[in-house]
Amino acid sequence: MNEYKKLLEKAMKDKPKECIQRDRCEIPKVTGRIQGNTTIITNFGQISKFFNRDPNQILKFLLRELATPGKLDNSWLIFNRKLNPKLINEKLEKYASIYVFCYECKKPDTKIVTENNKLYLKCMACGAKNHVRQ
Repeated sequence: MNEYKKLLEKAMKDKPKECIQRDRCEIPKVTGRIQGNTTIITNFGQISKFFNRDPNQILKFLLRELATPGKLDNSWLIFNRKLNPKLINEKLEKYASIYVFCYECKKPDTKIVTENNKLYLKCMACGAKNHVRQ
């Protein structure tokens, strides 16, 4: 039993400080500015690339969730009212939990597939396929 405790202590001491790489799963925070009554998100292209989703799909979700008009201008997202970046980040996290991260393994390696007019989230990492909660 004493040898087991020594081996356990050695294993705990030798394990890496961070066992899971988190930087890959961290959603980029929105950056932008407010000009008059408009909010401009300048890194929207980077966010949609991170999600590996069509920017128009993300735009549609955000406009519905924030109840505000807006449009895409190249890789910028322009809302026609003043919005707090914290609120936008919360809505992006909600989008990611519904449409990006696998419900089983929580990895972002997913695709949205349509079968029989229903949306499914198919994970390329673990192979899970779940109906998208809307």
